Amino acid sequence: MFALDICPRKHPRFKNHNIFMDKEKEYLIFLKEIKERIVSAQYNALRAVNKELINLYWDIGKGIVEKQKQLGWGKSIVENLSKDLQKEFSGTSGFSTTNLWRIRNFYYEYSKNVKLAPLAREIGWFKNVIIMEKCKTDDEREFYIKQTKENNWTKNILIHQIENQTYEKYLLNQTNFSKTIKPKFQGQSKLAVKDEYTFDFLELREEHLEKGLISKIKLLLLELGSNFCFVANQYRLEVGGEEFFIDLLLYNRSLKCLIAIELKIGNFKPEYVGKMQFYLSALDDLVRIKGENKSIGIIICKEKNRTIVEYTLRDTTKPIGVSTYKLPQKIIKFLPTKEELEKII
Repeated sequence: MFALDICPRKHPRFKNHNIFMDKEKEYLIFLKEIKERIVSAQYNALRAVNKELINLYWDIGKGIVEKQKQLGWGKSIVENLSKDLQKEFSGTSGFSTTNLWRIRNFYYEYSKNVKLAPLAREIGWFKNVIIMEKCKTDDEREFYIKQTKENNWTKNILIHQIENQTYEKYLLNQTNFSKTIKPKFQGQSKLAVKDEYTFDFLELREEHLEKGLISKIKLLLLELGSNFCFVANQYRLEVGGEEFFIDLLLYNRSLKCLIAIELKIGNFKPEYVGKMQFYLSALDDLVRIKGENKSIGIIICKEKNRTIVEYTLRDTTKPIGVSTYKLPQKIIKFLPTKEELEKII
């Protein structure tokens, strides 16, 4: 009898098979690179088109404002211009009377601020319109333009954020970051903590708050703000042979640090800050890796007395913010309690 050598590494058939697999792998890598290049080119093309469109609208708005000022033309210029442009460019949208008024107001409002004009070119026209019409101050407009660009907000998300008063909630936040975080990170850090969070996507009672937030993690991260990544809930820490659990542990990419969140369904109490300082010390010593900044804590309560929070944070050495949350009360009041559910079952 003859012994056949069928070792996969030596047999010619398997050798050819390996060569084929290597070629296929190389092709898939090449295909992925081409796809990424195409997507990048499409994105850059869209950005260029958008920028040119905003430049066009800027020039049209400037012309209308200047003619009205120099020649005393009234409102009729916009109506006549709209009619003639739509007749000349019948297949082109954007020249309705309503939009021409927006174009005119866009130039009139933004030409007064050297920051807004270049920023506005970074987002789409209709998002600019939403921000221009719904926001009253330049600082508020600048905030939403930057956030829209950084987080790639859709029109619906942008409207939700404005109606939810996201800007005001960042302005009012209570933190001790000015003395516990390096100056170059203070601005970003303050934008990582709202004064109040709106959990209107929840449909459960407060005693199940953490469970509900975890089940809607994508909506939670959207409400928290930009650059947050979920790490774990009930994150386990072992210190001195004892176990401790942080309600939510997140990571912020722009700040390059861990974010510990404690959820409290009652009013804020000063002792919550002491516990959070303990968690942050443990995270920095046991979990934080080289290159990351010190951890930040956020305590989210049902209610807070701003004076008590101010006194509590005054002498703390760890970066901590104290916020509140709001739930959709119209839904919650009709839901059964845990005891009622157990009784029904």
